[in-house]
Amino acid sequence: MSEPSPYAAAIARVPVREDEVGLRGGRTRFWVYGADDAPHRVVLLHGLRGDHHGLEPIVAHLTGARVVVPDLPGFGQSLPLPGDAHDVAGYAAWTRDLLAAVAPAGDVVLAGHSFGSIVAAAALGRPAPSAAGSVPAPRVRGLVLVNPIAASALAGPRVVVTRLTVLYHHLAAALPERAGTALLRHRLMTRVASTAMATTRDPGLRRWIHAEHDRYFSTFADRATLLQAFHASAGHDVGEFAAGIAVPTLLVAAERDDIAPPAAQRALAGRFPDARLAMVPGTGHLAHYEAPAAVAAAMSAFLTALPVP
Repeated sequence: MSEPSPYAAAIARVPVREDEVGLRGGRTRFWVYGADDAPHRVVLLHGLRGDHHGLEPIVAHLTGARVVVPDLPGFGQSLPLPGDAHDVAGYAAWTRDLLAAVAPAGDVVLAGHSFGSIVAAAALGRPAPSAAGSVPAPRVRGLVLVNPIAASALAGPRVVVTRLTVLYHHLAAALPERAGTALLRHRLMTRVASTAMATTRDPGLRRWIHAEHDRYFSTFADRATLLQAFHASAGHDVGEFAAGIAVPTLLVAAERDDIAPPAAQRALAGRFPDARLAMVPGTGHLAHYEAPAAVAAAMSAFLTALPVP
């Protein structure tokens, strides 16, 4: 019997519809949460190896907003990009096209969690990576980055763990396709990663987090897509794009996040022309699972403070 979600009742109260859009030759599935006439509109990108389910706890606590949550290409129910690499450039180009499709008026706030924070920053920032046929950087009201990647994992505080993770992915790439994919989807490896990231001491919440990772951590389309996305996540950070982001920005950091620690978050905030930092106490890189109400509260305050479009 699977561990019940502590947020199930709150999520069930939020109206939701599922839709699909053709982008860059592929098909992107997305979910629209909240009322169509909500005063704020948000497009929210998930992190590596996740899908839209992981962000539902935040959405459930984010009142007064209509939130579009896509599955990134090659993950969840979205098809891979047929003509682009699944790297920062490819995902940034896809994000710009997504915004043009779902928020053509520009009355939207772009947001991203973890790897999604790199993608969101790259979509708006300069220098922005280029991809053939990409639309220009879109007009948005603001940017929210949750557990943002403040420094490349290859140079961060968990460099030893990162190098071991890189070796694991190199091994998966070197094996025959079937064996390599099986290694990437192995439940033991998923549990190791989940245990390393969870900081909560609540045993029920920990069991649910592990169950969520068991359900959704291996929904990537194929080995090549995951490996491209992994190397993009490990080799880049938000700071590369911060100076060129011209809209108000909120960084929602976590006090116990050793992937993106508070000192690095404070330094990152100083690299934006206009950024503020909200620190969520007592949690780590899984703030979207462990403290979604606090994340949503910080986002709501930021949305309310933005100038009326």
